[in-house]
Amino acid sequence: MIKALRPKYELLSESFIKKILNECFELLEKYGVFVENQEAVKLFKQAGAEVHEPEQRVFIKPELVDRALSTAPSTIELYDRPGEQKFIIGGDQVHFDPGSAAVSILDHETNSQRKPTSEDLVKFVRITDSMEHIDFQSTGVISSDVPEIIGDSYRLYIGLQYSRKPVVTGTFRVEGFQPMHDMLVAVRGSKEKLKEKPLAILDACPSPPLKWSNLTAQSLIDSARAGIPSELISMGMTGATSPVTLAGTLVQHTAENLAGLVICQLACAGSPVIFGGSPSSFDMRKGTTPMGAVETMMIDSAYTQIAKHLNLPAHAYMGLSDSKINDNQAGLESGMGAVLAALAGVNVISGPGMLDFESCQSLEKLVIDNEICGMALRLIKGISQRDETLALNLFEDITPETQFLSKPHTRKWYRQEHIFPEIIDRDTHDEWEGKGKKSIADRAACRIENILKQPVELIDSELQKDLKKVMMADAKRNGLSSLPKIKSL
Repeated sequence: MIKALRPKYELLSESFIKKILNECFELLEKYGVFVENQEAVKLFKQAGAEVHEPEQRVFIKPELVDRALSTAPSTIELYDRPGEQKFIIGGDQVHFDPGSAAVSILDHETNSQRKPTSEDLVKFVRITDSMEHIDFQSTGVISSDVPEIIGDSYRLYIGLQYSRKPVVTGTFRVEGFQPMHDMLVAVRGSKEKLKEKPLAILDACPSPPLKWSNLTAQSLIDSARAGIPSELISMGMTGATSPVTLAGTLVQHTAENLAGLVICQLACAGSPVIFGGSPSSFDMRKGTTPMGAVETMMIDSAYTQIAKHLNLPAHAYMGLSDSKINDNQAGLESGMGAVLAALAGVNVISGPGMLDFESCQSLEKLVIDNEICGMALRLIKGISQRDETLALNLFEDITPETQFLSKPHTRKWYRQEHIFPEIIDRDTHDEWEGKGKKSIADRAACRIENILKQPVELIDSELQKDLKKVMMADAKRNGLSSLPKIKSL
């Protein structure tokens, strides 16, 4: 049997990757990075790095980066909430998640954006949990009915109750890590079990150019010591906060992420790290950061090659759109991004459901994008040889009336060869007209309605009490005496 060829998309030659890395290493050694976090600075000093005070500029020698790369794992295991299903992050494995921290939601009925509430967050989590081609949950919506200061822990609190899937999240404050870690430990049963079967990925974003803030560096340190994978999210904007050329931005992107990698490995050698990002091709005409721009997708795909060269898992924000509504632009940008990300072998792809430069989440788009993800995943499976003879034996008794519908070969392989989208329209025109001439967004809204009609499968009551205890303690520390009432809780 001939093995299926996995199609791949690459932009950089081996010599180009080495050129980028050489400049990156020289940048770190000669110009350094700014590190606001005192504990991280101390770790660098203990490792022999030169630190210039008072700006806390850290100069990182190639040997220190090489040492960090040698201890960082090339693959990461992530588990669902029950600890039963394992996901491998690394190699050419591809997983989608909706992305994090949208501050608005697109209301399908009014086709306008509004601030999300806790009810919206619950719906988002439940719908994501039902999407068969989206492996990971994310804390993708910020509830406006809780104080911003506890928004990080509250999103996780809701996510852990309503979804079995692993969760991609992040902290908004240094103090936010502890209650979030406590919740994850409550689910697993102990700190040791959480390390054995990580349930979450924590995003940490350097501030371009070349700075790790107090918050994000602390997140790296805390996550490393807790055995929680850190996802490094460099966010350079071409010509604004990073060099205008794509290659120049790749040098800065790599330097920022490698500095973060070193922090993680200094905090705990062997800690899991994902080389990721959310860079953008800055549009100077509009002052915006288009995530659906082809240049943005090129940067993402190229640094994924660099991550693979360094033997690190990769992440990118792709499969999303800058459109404000579910229109042709949303489908164009999301489809193109998801396919290119899958072909590039991005291990964790964030973006389904997202609109408006990552600021808005659409539940209908999330359902639509789930089917885009399914198509992308089918593509990278390639074309398989199913039988020893490909087709010749099927033509032995050929006549002018021959058809393949009733052949055993068709029944045997049809479902293995094809995927069957639920809301993509494949009806005849008369069927489509008879069903009300619905758009794809309308069909997605119908699927959402059906999902939300299903009974809510809540977690064990004791675990629910434990999570609420952690959440209420965090809320009270920050001046909140109660949490929003949610009908299904």
